[in-house]
Amino acid sequence: MTITVVGIGADGWDGLSAAARRAVAEAEVVLGSARQLALLPPSEARHVAWPSPMLPAVEPLLAEHAGRRVCVLASGDPMLFGIGGTLVRLLGASALRVVPHPSSVSLACARLGWPAEDVDVVSLVGRPVESLVVTPNRRVLVLSADGETPGRVAELLCAKGFGPTAMTVLEELGGPGERRWDGTAVTWSGSSGGLNLVALDCRVEPGVSPLGRGFGLPDEVFEHDGQLTKREVRAVTLAALRPLPGQLLWDVGAGAGSVGIEWMRSHPSCRAVAVEAVGERAARIERNARALGVPALTVVTGRAPAALADLPRPDAVFVGGGVTGEGVLEACWAALPAGGLLVANAVTLESEAVLARWQRAVGGALTRVEISRAGPVGGLTGWRPMMPVTLWEVART
Repeated sequence: MTITVVGIGADGWDGLSAAARRAVAEAEVVLGSARQLALLPPSEARHVAWPSPMLPAVEPLLAEHAGRRVCVLASGDPMLFGIGGTLVRLLGASALRVVPHPSSVSLACARLGWPAEDVDVVSLVGRPVESLVVTPNRRVLVLSADGETPGRVAELLCAKGFGPTAMTVLEELGGPGERRWDGTAVTWSGSSGGLNLVALDCRVEPGVSPLGRGFGLPDEVFEHDGQLTKREVRAVTLAALRPLPGQLLWDVGAGAGSVGIEWMRSHPSCRAVAVEAVGERAARIERNARALGVPALTVVTGRAPAALADLPRPDAVFVGGGVTGEGVLEACWAALPAGGLLVANAVTLESEAVLARWQRAVGGALTRVEISRAGPVGGLTGWRPMMPVTLWEVART
């Protein structure tokens, strides 16, 4: 079964190429949203609107029409945050023929005079607005979920000190009803009535120091009860974990979730599961993840190793708490694929002894990290040492 995926814009049938029109005209079944189907001229093909939610219905609908010539409509470029990617994951690339249309990103860059290679693209379709992480002097195109998205984006920007950011909302790009609004986050009001995209030229308020994407966020940006991998040790730990795009981390004994959160902040495609036995701390991890731009962090409330049993296989594991727990390191080590990394930290003699025993058995490197921070000593200033941390890092062979 070969499925043709046709991109269609707000200009509808008039904007389709000859190849796209032919693909639609030759189809026996056309699948798309009610809005997209309304853009097509009458034909003998059966038009089927996606139900809501759409994703659970994709496979059953395709199975229902197996053996027929099926055309799936997509907004703009099907392979840019579109259903094309979903169909590839379900069916494989060989099952599809894709006829793209200019994406809303391409159209927006053309309207604004922005080189596409210099622009970040973030989709808020089906994602919370907290997924938007911005940095100064960068241009961002935000694919909106609905007409309320521009206002939510403006609120988020102002809350993070990005009130001076220039905002442009482009509605119904490429269609007869195309409209544009310009303003700043701090002055923004109102909402958009139709399909829209938000363009941001990010600027910060004077005196604001935004958080970077490097390792070692300040401790004070995390809500915690003392169970926190401190900034300096966290930076060393993440350097040992070496996050790569698309990889999955288990953060076991997550405490405040700081390592898993910074892992995910290193690249938008990085994923993490934070495992925490204490319910109050697990709820705190969720709040930290949302506040720091990674609301997609998965939080599992439970005690390792039992809580690890049904998790997807990780690329790397960090054990920040529970090193001495029976079976914890065994379960983490067994879950890793060849080449996967395990990093564990210890602050007590007992947990340090466990790491030394494992290092003798399977190898890896042991490092002791000792940090002192300056603090008041009477009317003067002196060094106050923090508890030393022993770090063990090893790759599974």
